[in-house]
Formats: sequence, C-alpha cells, structure tokens
Amino acid sequence: MRPINSPKTINHIAISVPDLEKGMKWYQEVMGFTVVRGPAELDTGDMQVGNVLRNIFGSKFRRLRIVWMSSGNNIGFEIFQFIEPKQVIKNQQIEYWAGGIIHFAITERNIEQLTKRIVETGGRQLSDICELNPKKHHKLVFCSDPFGNIIEIYSHSFEQFHANM
Repeated sequence: MRPINSPKTINHIAISVPDLEKGMKWYQEVMGFTVVRGPAELDTGDMQVGNVLRNIFGSKFRRLRIVWMSSGNNIGFEIFQFIEPKQVIKNQQIEYWAGGIIHFAITERNIEQLTKRIVETGGRQLSDICELNPKKHHKLVFCSDPFGNIIEIYSHSFEQFHANM
C-alpha cells in the first residue's frame, strides 16, 4: 500500500442522545459549541434524503432529529436523536473491549473547572485528572456527558501533548 502524502482533516463528529433539545443545550452551555443549522427532523418519507437514510441506518430506520454544531476550531459536531426506532441508552462505562470509537476529545486549559461544570450539569467524571508530564503540566481526564457519550479532556493541544514526550 502506498503512503498518503498528507493527512486528511477531521470534518465532524456525530453522537446520539435521547433528547435533542437537552443535548443541544448542554453542548452549547458546557462546551460552548455553536449551532450552525437545525434542529431538523429527517425521515424515510422525505424524497430527498429518505433513501440515503435507509441506506445508512438500515431497513428498520424511520425517523430522527438532528442539529449541526461547530466547535471552537470549526470541527463539525452533529447530535442525533433517533425517534423511530427509539434510541437505546448506553451503559455509562468505557466499553473499550467492544471496538469502534470509544471517545472524542476536546482541549480545555482549565481542565479542573470544566470537569466540575460537567459533573454539575449531569455528566460524570470517569477518571482522575492525570498529569502525565508534570514539567509541561499536561493533564487529561475522562468524563461523560449526561447521555453516556465519553469525552476526553486534554489540557493542551494534541500536538503539544504528544510531540517530544
């Protein structure tokens, strides 16, 4: 396999929640994300996107609600609420053994303050705040939003955190 000459950019991340309004409000108030579009309801009866949705989510899919948001560095953030069939609420535990995506990460210099805010607004702190490089004050913590989605918080950018460690 030939190597790729340049890395691809991350376009967006998508999560699902059982209540779109609560999810949208939480990510606006706690993470500071901004709404770009929506909320909107999409279903298989829609002539424009119905077949695409059925193709992506399978024959049992009927209807969802969605909002498109943006992070501080312009990475897209979609929040889905599956209505038909209804979303199953996941266990709020890191299922590292299950494969696939296990978390998304954000950067926040004041990691302690954001962790406290997450817990105060219905999320959970899943790990201690760990300082991996005391000389550089690089810290991380794992939390979950109120809906069970796992969020890792870095005190510094990915590059600062891992380069020359």
